[in-house]
Amino acid sequence: MERKINILVVEDDNDINQLLCRIIRKSNYFAQSAYSGTEAMIYLEQQEWDLVLLDLMLPGMRGEDILTKIRSSGTVPVIIISAKNDQYIKIDSLRSGADDFISKPFDVEEVSARIDSVLRRYKQSQIPTKQPALTHKDIRLDIDAKTVYINNTKLSLTKREYAILYLLLSSPHKVFSKSNLFESVWNEPYHGDDNTVNVHMSNLRNKLATANPNGEYIETIWGMGYRLKS
Repeated sequence: MERKINILVVEDDNDINQLLCRIIRKSNYFAQSAYSGTEAMIYLEQQEWDLVLLDLMLPGMRGEDILTKIRSSGTVPVIIISAKNDQYIKIDSLRSGADDFISKPFDVEEVSARIDSVLRRYKQSQIPTKQPALTHKDIRLDIDAKTVYINNTKLSLTKREYAILYLLLSSPHKVFSKSNLFESVWNEPYHGDDNTVNVHMSNLRNKLATANPNGEYIETIWGMGYRLKS
């Protein structure tokens, strides 16, 4: 059975949010409401989305900043739905990576049609090329499926742990400093907070060790960072 389309609705007005969700569900898509920029970022961190409907004027974090965050880390389509209908705001939104812009008040049928149109364009733009798996010793990372196995044991990794392991496997001889890892995985400037990287690296190592207690996969290069152990 085909997977259901997942759409995140980021709108602080409850009535408008629920109306958009009804439009989405009428097309047999899944809709998840977020009522602030902060809540939206939590949902964006937790799972993958097929489309985001994004208001610009939000509590917690501006819609413009959310759009920048989305574009810095992925290609999920974004439709701006906003009362800010100045032509320059529309142009700036599109140049910043929005796939479409709908002004409030909006027509229900137009919203439905634009959602379908953006989803269709996005689907057509995805070229179904099979990417090779990354391997090291008995680790196998399937890039397409985003799964990691040690021998026949599947690892349950968080998004950050998977990203760290992907980086190490992609460049098996490179030493990654903590700043390298943080800026690549978190997509934010590194300000010397070693604890964040240390905790995620420790958790990743523990999961690798649980799957194979005799395996040695990641080594610490003191004063420099981490790399795969040959």
